[in-house]
Amino acid sequence: MFKDKTLLITGGTGSFGNAVLRRFLQTDIREIRIFSRDEKKQSDMRLAYRNKKLKFYIGDVRRPESLLDAMVGVDYVFHAAALKQVPSCEFYPMEALMTNAVGAENVMNAAIAAGVERLVVLSTDKAAYPINAMGMTKAIMEKLAVAKSRVAAERDSTIITITRYGNVMASRGSVIPLFVEQIKAGRPLTVTDPSMTRFMMSIDEAVDLVLYAFEHGEPGDLFVQKAPAATIETLALALKKIFDSDVPIEIIGVRHGEKQYETLLTREEMMRAQDLGGYYRVPADNRDLNYDLYYFQGAPPDIVPEDYNSNNTHRLTLNEMVEMLLKLDYIQRALANGSEEKELI
Repeated sequence: MFKDKTLLITGGTGSFGNAVLRRFLQTDIREIRIFSRDEKKQSDMRLAYRNKKLKFYIGDVRRPESLLDAMVGVDYVFHAAALKQVPSCEFYPMEALMTNAVGAENVMNAAIAAGVERLVVLSTDKAAYPINAMGMTKAIMEKLAVAKSRVAAERDSTIITITRYGNVMASRGSVIPLFVEQIKAGRPLTVTDPSMTRFMMSIDEAVDLVLYAFEHGEPGDLFVQKAPAATIETLALALKKIFDSDVPIEIIGVRHGEKQYETLLTREEMMRAQDLGGYYRVPADNRDLNYDLYYFQGAPPDIVPEDYNSNNTHRLTLNEMVEMLLKLDYIQRALANGSEEKELI
């Protein structure tokens, strides 16, 4: 379905954008546009890929006018631009709001105005039962996407869907590159809480999820991929085993805004979720704003025992975590080169 099509990726210089390029540049897609505000990363990508299908647009999702030229002639959009660091968003919540929520609405408005066929917005498990600014602003983005999907559907315009996923292993700013760097330097591994659990998925699996939502999604759908989880202690021990390291583990305490475990689907969402095998689909609630439905009518709830979180999914053993890590290109490069190198360009 991408043959002779033009794809725009907002925040395309990050982990997700690079993974999409590696997947798509050798296909029969017509053009991939990278939209971001980081000219240095764009320059690095341009020199690294040297592909005529790749076009670059400097702009900021906070400025709707900077999206207009980039959207002209675009068929599909992956919206990945975001502020993702939990502690940073805690200290600068308004910046997170402007990028993650207002910026996302700007992207949706521009896509609808340009007649884009499909738009997938990328969310996070932190948007489910959010306790930090990053999760709260992403949760607002999801609500905006559902609301905009209704408007677009009424106009027979852009199909907007949502993906929500957990930890992407070895992505920029994640804990795995930090642990590898500490091991290489012979420093202790700084663990916040050994019993803290997180979903584990590769960047290729994140791309697969977006493509699945892209191909199968109806307006307002939310998709999550089933994923295993591990404790932070298991992750640290697995990396020590892979690199044959005896560095100690230093417990430093929970950082600003961190959860003990993450949730991919709330209990309320599980009541409506459709099990698609490797994925869950949560259709949008498209009842109209008829207050009789809330005051005088309702629907009996389905009984769902719990939400879908990193404590009740499959828990990886140490050996399973080692096996999963060894499949990552980043880990293979670090092992082959004998020194930690950047996971992306």
